[in-house]
Amino acid sequence: MASTTFSGPVTSTNGFIGDVTGDISGEVTASVLVLPTSTAAELGDIGDAINTTGKVIGKAVVDLSDGLIYVATGVDADSDWVASDGTTSITPA
Repeated sequence: MASTTFSGPVTSTNGFIGDVTGDISGEVTASVLVLPTSTAAELGDIGDAINTTGKVIGKAVVDLSDGLIYVATGVDADSDWVASDGTTSITPA
């Protein structure tokens, strides 16, 4: 993507490089990442949908009971989940 310096109204169909600063008018939209929620019991249940559907390395879920984010270490239903604080891991069985 090429870089250009200019002033005036701007339209981009391919994103921006660097900071976009100055006065903003019009509609501003953004995407918000919302992690799926689960519980330690569900993460530990090899048959639960959290382990059998859409599990990929790096998938993150939030356990609302302990406030930790758990990250999948593999794609298989029995692949571990590791807590964001590094002190807990869950192996589905």
